[in-house]
Amino acid sequence: MLSFIGEYSCRADNKYRVVVPSPFRKIMEAGQQEVFVLRKNIFEACIDMYPYKEWEMLVADLRGKLNLFDRTHAAFLRELYRGTQQVEMDGNGRILLPRRMLEEVGVEKEIVLAGMDTKIELWGAKAYAGIGMKGEDFAGLTQQIFGSGR
Repeated sequence: MLSFIGEYSCRADNKYRVVVPSPFRKIMEAGQQEVFVLRKNIFEACIDMYPYKEWEMLVADLRGKLNLFDRTHAAFLRELYRGTQQVEMDGNGRILLPRRMLEEVGVEKEIVLAGMDTKIELWGAKAYAGIGMKGEDFAGLTQQIFGSGR
């Protein structure tokens, strides 16, 4: 299983290509993957970048939970795929970012690629700088999620 760790500042060129950071490329190469599936994040103004195999596993899990003859399930699946795109790394480790998708989340040329375990989040640099939590807030959230121990 892939695990992306770290955050990297990047800059898109005039054609909206960005070089995937070397540590992320190495993870993709180790998994023999070159294709990402991009979709707008459900909660934040960023883009989720799933390696294609991770996307396939997510969709396979959903297939077992959805009844496509149920109107609400069909609407969910339609919305999940709305605007989703595949991009492939070129020989120089670059991906071409869809301009329309970048505009939807307010990303310009300065980008942060943040490893989030099995996916990468693509943020505008200014937006990413503004989402951090205070240490005490993170500590409280950690205690809420993991409990107070024994």
